[in-house]
Amino acid sequence: MTQIPDGHALAGKHALVLGVANAHSIAYGCARVFRRLGAQIALTYLNEKAKPFVEPLARELDAPILAPCDVQQPGDLEGVFAQIAATWGRLDIALHSIAFAPRADLQGRLVDSSPEGFGVAMDVSCHSFIRMARLAAPLMTEGGTLLTMSYHGASKVVPNYNLMGPVKAALECTVRYLAYELGDRDIRVHAVSPGPLKTRAASGLKDFDLLLNEAVARAPIGELVDIDDVGLTAAFLTTPYAARLTGTTLYVDGGLSIMA
Repeated sequence: MTQIPDGHALAGKHALVLGVANAHSIAYGCARVFRRLGAQIALTYLNEKAKPFVEPLARELDAPILAPCDVQQPGDLEGVFAQIAATWGRLDIALHSIAFAPRADLQGRLVDSSPEGFGVAMDVSCHSFIRMARLAAPLMTEGGTLLTMSYHGASKVVPNYNLMGPVKAALECTVRYLAYELGDRDIRVHAVSPGPLKTRAASGLKDFDLLLNEAVARAPIGELVDIDDVGLTAAFLTTPYAARLTGTTLYVDGGLSIMA
């Protein structure tokens, strides 16, 4: 497990993290690093079934805001931002770590994917980031950072990634356009692209264990990344150290993405 440094790089900042499912979630790794660096944290949970897994994490992070958020349910996302406005009055960081595709479409060939399944995957995994940005921007009165999670399958073919490849490609393109549109408000936008990680969402991919083993064998560093590695990179992008960076997709994969 990567050592998280103590510090004050995010002291006084307010960070919303969408997509925590449990203690193994990428979103939780990011929230944990943000908190260790001094930020106040708002967390969401998908539904009542997920709440018992997220509530203890919110207590651990001293999160004053814990709200339900299913981006497929009208009003849920708006409710989260209404609570942020009432509690904090502003926002500095908003991180989107949400992706979903129906299992039949995810595990089948792209050419066989259904219009309905593709539409759901695009709405949850990509368009919800746009909706998040629209709601976050008015609260980022002193500028801010929007972050989302991508994967190497957006730019290269990864066997069994299937329809999520085009969906993540759309997400990365969305990052660039939002960076252009929001730059004059001093809002920076990035995608973070982790290497394969053992998360609940990734377990839905066919032959995912083979993908993990291949990553270890092929990555120059020779190790899997963990959720804290992703969190540290996300935190860097929210600090003044990255003040002149926007619209990027930053790989956190031990160098795996550079290999032919």
